[in-house]
Amino acid sequence: MEITVCIGSSCHLKGAPMVVERLQRLIETHELAGSVVLRGSFCLNRCQSGVCVLVNGKAYSLTPENTERFFFETILPHCEESPRACLK
Repeated sequence: MEITVCIGSSCHLKGAPMVVERLQRLIETHELAGSVVLRGSFCLNRCQSGVCVLVNGKAYSLTPENTERFFFETILPHCEESPRACLK
């Protein structure tokens, strides 16, 4: 599984560094470092919403406050249901 977080100017101001930090911590805590790749990217052209995050190409809008909920509702269940899917 690939997670790409926008770290461009607009997303940076909306909390991208905190989103990245929280995702890194959650990935490590749940021992998904070998299955989930976390990347940064400059502008993903979705500046009007919160921090833009792509998960296997699907766009989500995050804030530092909803990152943990997003991880538990979107990332973790996908990896638990199909660990091999996280490797794609």
